[in-house]
Amino acid sequence: MTAIQNRYEFVYLFDVANGNPNGDPDAGNLPRLDPETNRGLVTDVALKRKIRNYVALEKEGVSGYGIYVQEGKILNNQHLLAWEALGIPADKKEEYKKLPKDEGKARELTAWMCGNFFDVRTFGAVMTTKVNTGQVRGPVQLAFATSIEPVVPLEVSITRVAVTSVEDAEKKDREMGRKHILPYGLYRAHGFVSAKLAERTGFSEDDLSLLWRSLINLFEHDRSAARGEMAARRLIAFKHAHPMGNAPAHALFERVAVTRNGDGDAPARSFSDYSVRIDRDGLPDGVEIVDVL
Repeated sequence: MTAIQNRYEFVYLFDVANGNPNGDPDAGNLPRLDPETNRGLVTDVALKRKIRNYVALEKEGVSGYGIYVQEGKILNNQHLLAWEALGIPADKKEEYKKLPKDEGKARELTAWMCGNFFDVRTFGAVMTTKVNTGQVRGPVQLAFATSIEPVVPLEVSITRVAVTSVEDAEKKDREMGRKHILPYGLYRAHGFVSAKLAERTGFSEDDLSLLWRSLINLFEHDRSAARGEMAARRLIAFKHAHPMGNAPAHALFERVAVTRNGDGDAPARSFSDYSVRIDRDGLPDGVEIVDVL
C-alpha cells in the first residue's frame, strides 16, 4: 500500500470515572501522578497497548495486521518468522544475530516485519536481538497523557466472602483488600504522525484510518473493574498539506483549549464540566483541522 502523504498532529481527550486509568506498579498500583502538580499521568506505553489490543480484535486473522508486541509472545520467534518466510539461510544459529551481509536481503527482513505487523510499521521497533531483523523508527508517536486538573486518588477497602485456603478458613470468613480509584479525571494526550517516516515503514491511509478507529473505540474493549468507565471524548487532528509539515506542532496544539465551566469551585465529575474550544481563525497555510471525534 502507498504510504500516507500528509503529516498530522492530534489532540486526544479521554476521561475516567471511579477508576484507575494507569496504575503505577512501583507505588502499590496507585494512579500515576506528577508529584509537583498532582495532575494525573497515563504513559504512552499504556495507550499503545490499548491500540494494539483493539487492532488485534478488529483485524484478527487478517494478513498484514499481526501484533508484534503481545502477551505471551517471544520476540525472537517473531523475528524468526521473517527469516523463514524469505528463505534466507543461516548455517549456524549465531548467524541470526547479524543481518545478512547482502544489504538487499537485510532490507527485505525489516520490510517483511513492517508489512506483517501493524505495530512495527506504526510505532517502530528495535529488532536487533539474538534473531536480528533490523531497527525501525515508527511514524506514529504518542506523548504521556496529563489530566487537565489535579486529581485526588482514593483508596477503597473491599471484601471478598471467599477465602484463599483451608488454613485461612479456620482463622477468618472473608478476605480484605484495597483498590485505588480517581473519582474523575479528564486527560489530554498529544500525538504525531510523520509522513516521511511512513515512507520507510509503509504506514498507509488504511493504517491511519485504523489508528483513528482504535483511538475512538479502544476503551470500549478494555473494560475491567478498575477501568469500567473510561471514554474517548475528542480527537482533533491537524493535517498538513506538505509531508514535512506546514507549521510547528506546538503552535497547533495551543489552538485547542480545555477549560472548566462555571467558577470551578466544585470538583469536576463529568466531561460536561469542561469546554473544548478550537481556534480555527488564521490557520497557517496548508494546515487543516479534522474533527475525527
